[in-house]
Amino acid sequence: MRDGVIVEEGFVHEEETHLTVKKTSVFFAGDGFAAYDSKGEVVFRVDSYGPDSRDTNELVLMDASGRCLLTVRRKRPSLHQRWEGFIGERMEGKKPLFSVRRSSIIGRSSVTVEVSSIPCEEYQIEGSFANRSCTFFNSEKEPVAEIRRKVDASANVVLGKDVFFVFYQARIRWRICYGVGLGA
Repeated sequence: MRDGVIVEEGFVHEEETHLTVKKTSVFFAGDGFAAYDSKGEVVFRVDSYGPDSRDTNELVLMDASGRCLLTVRRKRPSLHQRWEGFIGERMEGKKPLFSVRRSSIIGRSSVTVEVSSIPCEEYQIEGSFANRSCTFFNSEKEPVAEIRRKVDASANVVLGKDVFFVFYQARIRWRICYGVGLGA
């Protein structure tokens, strides 16, 4: 994988990172998520905005202060459930940073992520975000990130789908991984 940076250096970590992610509201479907570091501080959050709380055609990834980092929007019409990601807020005429598509319109299949600004950079996602179990692979088929359900180590119990962890390796463009993981 290349070390080229799509976004500011502050959003590419030099070490592997583990974040705990929690649903921000357990009362409303599609409300959003907040990601916490090992110190318990909010690193970023994701919210869906639309005419009602169930509208998930657009997801916004924000930093802890609420600044928009990435917008992921469902492309319509699309047979392969295509999504596009934009740096900051999406505006008409702005080119997407990446696009996401299911490899098959039938059944559960892998997801392909193509990064527009870097030729030949591609990720494959296998698994299911809905089940909080998916792995991101780079073009060399090496795992670079994963989403897994959180386990309470003291009781050895798997927690509900509202609490999970995201792991990504050093130098990975975590904005893309996180934005794609929630849109997939």
